[in-house]
Amino acid sequence: MKLPEALRVRRPGRLAAEAAALLIAALVAFPLYWMVLSALKPAGEVQSAHPRPWTLSPSLDSFRRVFQQEEFGRYFVNSLIVAGTVVVASAVIAFLAATAVTRFRFRFRTTLLIMFLIAQMVPVEALTIPLFFLMRDLGQLNTLGSLILPHLALSLPFAIWMLRGFVAAVPEALEEAAYIDGASRTRFLWQILFPLVLPGLVATSVFSFISTWNDFLFAKSFIISDTSRSTLPMALLVFFKPDGNDWGGIMAASTVMTVPVLVFFVLVQRRLVSGLGGAVKD
Repeated sequence: MKLPEALRVRRPGRLAAEAAALLIAALVAFPLYWMVLSALKPAGEVQSAHPRPWTLSPSLDSFRRVFQQEEFGRYFVNSLIVAGTVVVASAVIAFLAATAVTRFRFRFRTTLLIMFLIAQMVPVEALTIPLFFLMRDLGQLNTLGSLILPHLALSLPFAIWMLRGFVAAVPEALEEAAYIDGASRTRFLWQILFPLVLPGLVATSVFSFISTWNDFLFAKSFIISDTSRSTLPMALLVFFKPDGNDWGGIMAASTVMTVPVLVFFVLVQRRLVSGLGGAVKD
């Protein structure tokens, strides 16, 4: 049985697209593979002048050195607290703010939206020194608040702008029907509108979680003397030594840091796909 001509023409292009997708996936996954491989290699292989993309004698010594660090568990908990707080707070605030700028008409609404875009254009490095003085004046240096507040402020413009499209996609007729049925504004907000924009909230939460979890700049700048308030990226500094870096320990700690991100992705992957699609169906 012969295939239609249209299918015969499209098939080479589809194969090329699939091959390109596999190549890109391999390129993206290779650094992760090398990180895990380096964490499992013995010290001699990690320091070898002729590295090989495999090991015949995997070892967990690097992971043992990581977990033997006295403050590693505390750093891990601090990272969870900071990232979790930023994700939850930014989701709630962004949802309410996006609803306000979408459903209500008020002065300077357009100006406010433009300011959200401008805020995304400013490099984080340029804000570090002003934020340091702000945290100092607020008495938040050497506290987890000095990490939560800046990340919350930086994640909100993107989250509000993205959620604005999701809220706008919910028809106003649905809101009017809810009011006719006796639903209050609060009930409509949390029981009807919130589930509809949940995919968008998940997509913005991924951005907030990753940027907060991997933060090193703020953790290094704002946590000065009280190391008990440090986060996981700071734990990597233990393995950088004047007489030689412990690359096995660095790769093992990096692998441990990557696990929560992967778990978070697995938990939200279904919502994430629909969220990135940016469509809310009536």
